Amino acid sequence: INFILSHIKEDGSISESINNRNYNTAVAITALQATANPKYNQIIENGQRFIKGLQLSESNGYKPEHKFFGGIGYGGDERPDLSNAYMALEALKATSLDPQDPVWEKALVFVSRSQNNSETNDLDWAKNDGGFAYMPEFSPHGEAVSYGGMTHAGLISLLFAGIDKNDARVKTAFNWIMANYTLDNNPGAKNNQGLFYYYHAFAKSMTAYGEAVVTDNNGIAHNWRNDLGGKLLILQNDDGSWINRDSPRWWEGNKNLVTAWSVIALNHVIR
Repeated sequence: INFILSHIKEDGSISESINNRNYNTAVAITALQATANPKYNQIIENGQRFIKGLQLSESNGYKPEHKFFGGIGYGGDERPDLSNAYMALEALKATSLDPQDPVWEKALVFVSRSQNNSETNDLDWAKNDGGFAYMPEFSPHGEAVSYGGMTHAGLISLLFAGIDKNDARVKTAFNWIMANYTLDNNPGAKNNQGLFYYYHAFAKSMTAYGEAVVTDNNGIAHNWRNDLGGKLLILQNDDGSWINRDSPRWWEGNKNLVTAWSVIALNHVIR
């Protein structure tokens, strides 16, 4: 906590540098919230205000019809993506931001425009598999392909923003997950990039969805907690760590990060 407090900036962000300020502030205020210590309330509120200030909207020149409207980026530029948006929304949810705050409705515009669902996405690029790309019209795995990590991030974002499970966006996202159910790889991703990000988001979204047993599109029932827990135990290294053995992209060659994500995922497994 002292380390976190030593990196508080005047603008409310909590970060060592200008890079990744959204991610870092989101994680930091979530950690402070977890202490349940009221003396950090103002710091958390300032962090919330900083994160909300990163959202692209009318206040910084983005009209609702712009494809980036409602999005949130790293904090060093104005290029938003679904990963940053999901991390921001998760932190705002964890720190009990008012569910009527305009940030949620605006975020849903961007989240919806990142989904391959032409019935609910008002941009022309969308296909119809129900999965999510990294941002509107772009995926790092080819064109605007849907893939596991972002589809679970999209599902979490929808649920945290208060969207009902019967909403078409949630139903089609969940259908993509059931059509591509696997823990052997990050479905849709090249070379298993982002595998542990996928496990981390998978655990959170399935917990938020609220079903202990799910049935994939082949009619096979899965206790997802058993599946995920078993896979993570197999992949654990002798020293207790985890690492992406297939690809170090997006810091998945860093044992500290990947092990933290794995422990968080296992925490959802044993709930």
